[in-house]
Amino acid sequence: MSTLGRSGVEVSELSFGAAGIGNLFTAVSDEQAYEAVDAAWAGGMRYFDTAPHYGIGLSERRLGAALRERPRAEYTVSTKVGRLLEPTDAGGDDLADGFAVPATHRRVWDFSADGVRRGLDASLERLGLDHVDVVYLHDPDDHAEQAFREGYPALEKLRSEGVIGAIGAGMNQTGMLTRFVRDTDVDVVLCAGRYTLLDHRALTGLLPAAQERGTSVVIGGAFNSGLLADPRPGATYNYTTASGELLERALRLKAIAERHGSTLRAAALAFPAAHPAVASVLVGARSPHEVRDCAEQFATPVPLEFWEELRVEGLLPSTAPVPGQEPS
Repeated sequence: MSTLGRSGVEVSELSFGAAGIGNLFTAVSDEQAYEAVDAAWAGGMRYFDTAPHYGIGLSERRLGAALRERPRAEYTVSTKVGRLLEPTDAGGDDLADGFAVPATHRRVWDFSADGVRRGLDASLERLGLDHVDVVYLHDPDDHAEQAFREGYPALEKLRSEGVIGAIGAGMNQTGMLTRFVRDTDVDVVLCAGRYTLLDHRALTGLLPAAQERGTSVVIGGAFNSGLLADPRPGATYNYTTASGELLERALRLKAIAERHGSTLRAAALAFPAAHPAVASVLVGARSPHEVRDCAEQFATPVPLEFWEELRVEGLLPSTAPVPGQEPS
């Protein structure tokens, strides 16, 4: 277990991202969703991350139901604020936003202090919990002024009141997350898809800043939404079809891993976890099989020779920490 910044909130080194059980891209049954959470628990995961955005509330409802019989003191839950869910009778589905659910609600951006509190209250109701441990400002990319001026102070106040234990921001970019680390007193930032075997951009700004400030980083999207789990034609990279160049690079990584008796999946999970600023690696899984595989891969050591070959081949920066070795 790792502690998020100076908050006292603990997270497991491998954790469960609940977008998949919110019907990301394709539908998942209630039974399969609950079995996935059960498998995560059996695999030692004690940190579970969700958001109203995931399936317009479905992820939160399913995660809360799946955890309901677990001892509350034994797990950590994070959710996010910034999108309020408002009922709509427009009909249709939510696939335009990536989720295979009926479009019963619409998302309304709101990083105001009132929006933060309303969003958190609604999340607690959907989760069926009396508190969550961590709250992130979710994707404030186009709402920076309101997020920093109103949303962040609202979270800071909730933390000071003891309503939540740790606060932060979660995004698919590093620039604004670095600003949160440097200019605010966040405990943690969630960086998705920007510190992986294929994308090292967090290495030069975000991670050094977090290390200097004592801020924790949670890494999501270690598989870059699919390509690093199963590189093949048509595989997705950051939620779009991977280019031929990226596919070729992923296949090179896979071949090197297998030559050293490892797997690309094990390496993809081990890489971000090796950085000292990283407290946890989130895996988004939609089935118990996927969860068990991630847990097994994460527990399997990757040979040092694999990392050394990546550096020789120019596939990994020499400054990137790897398991069992300090950066050069």
